[in-house]
Amino acid sequence: MAQDLFQSPDYFNVDELLTDEQKLIRESVRNYVKKEISPIIESYAQKAEFPQQIVKQLGDLGCFGPTIPEEYGGGGLDYISYGLMMQELERGDSGVRSTASVQGSLVMFPIFEYGTEEQRKKYLPKLASGEWLGCFGLTEPNYGSDPAGMLSNFKDDGDHVILNGSKMWISNAPFAQIAVVWAKDENGEIHGLIVERGMEGFTTPTTHSKWSLRASATGELVFDNVKVPKENILPNIKGLKGPLNCLTKARYGIAWGVVGAAMDCYDTALRYSKERIQFDKPIGSFQLQQKKLAEMITEITKAQLLNWRLGVLMNEKKATPQQVSMAKRNSCVIATQIAHDARQMLGGMGITGEYPIMRHMMNLESVITYEGTHDIHLLITGMDITAMNAFK
Repeated sequence: MAQDLFQSPDYFNVDELLTDEQKLIRESVRNYVKKEISPIIESYAQKAEFPQQIVKQLGDLGCFGPTIPEEYGGGGLDYISYGLMMQELERGDSGVRSTASVQGSLVMFPIFEYGTEEQRKKYLPKLASGEWLGCFGLTEPNYGSDPAGMLSNFKDDGDHVILNGSKMWISNAPFAQIAVVWAKDENGEIHGLIVERGMEGFTTPTTHSKWSLRASATGELVFDNVKVPKENILPNIKGLKGPLNCLTKARYGIAWGVVGAAMDCYDTALRYSKERIQFDKPIGSFQLQQKKLAEMITEITKAQLLNWRLGVLMNEKKATPQQVSMAKRNSCVIATQIAHDARQMLGGMGITGEYPIMRHMMNLESVITYEGTHDIHLLITGMDITAMNAFK
């Protein structure tokens, strides 16, 4: 079993911008990844299995809802600490970070922000501890980038509502105890509902044959006349603003997370370039290999600084969804390119499970698409700077 020798690149001394607490949090998650994730993740990815034991581990480590107040089981941490946690988890594997992102930003956040006090007390502590796993239902078979067209709906039926419809590409779905689902009422207005496993007519078929996020659990949510108590409806939000606000929080975590994957690819390629001998000298001594490495560290450094500044704005409650979109798109595109270049540097070894690069490459193909595609985020920025809508 290969030892995890990762060393974090910090070309512009970004660490000096972090507090001692933030660095301590990062180190604890980094050590967890080295001890619990790196030794097993390749095997789980090869088998296309989700390592269910990590759910409780992530809960114990405080990776679920770290910005949620402590009274509800969260960590009460700032957004830079949250970003660093996601960076370290995705350095291990995008699927591991996805598990934490979904739990914290897409399940716990809407319950905390839009739920009742009773809902907060009932669900948040169990989600924070990892006793329960949650998922988020927005995307549908015919509506991805255009969620306003969703077909999932519910109708009033006394003290409960009847929910029908389906969602797909749902991380955590096969093992989740609850789902925060977005559906339209009889007036066509979008609401969030907490659907619990065991409710009759609610099923979560697993998505098979994935080439990406193979160590992550992905599935569908199917609602066939599901009776959902009215007390499970999130009362403090309606319309598309609710799920989009959740996605903004999750996209922020992705912006940090994929830089972790990029850092892992860079570190692997740099180490390999010093050890691999061709034409009687290390390949790192050749100009084209140095060009690749220099471009990698440049893009990683730019992304680190962008993410740190975005974290400051998040802490000050000044960050806009458009700024988050820019950071998510930037981090994803540089991580994808870095993984590609690192794979080339390793030659044939780059496609094997002996190194993490091909796994990162495949994972990033999902991450650059989910929670807003590369092109959609480009148009979000375009609309922000021109004040003209290019979506329609």
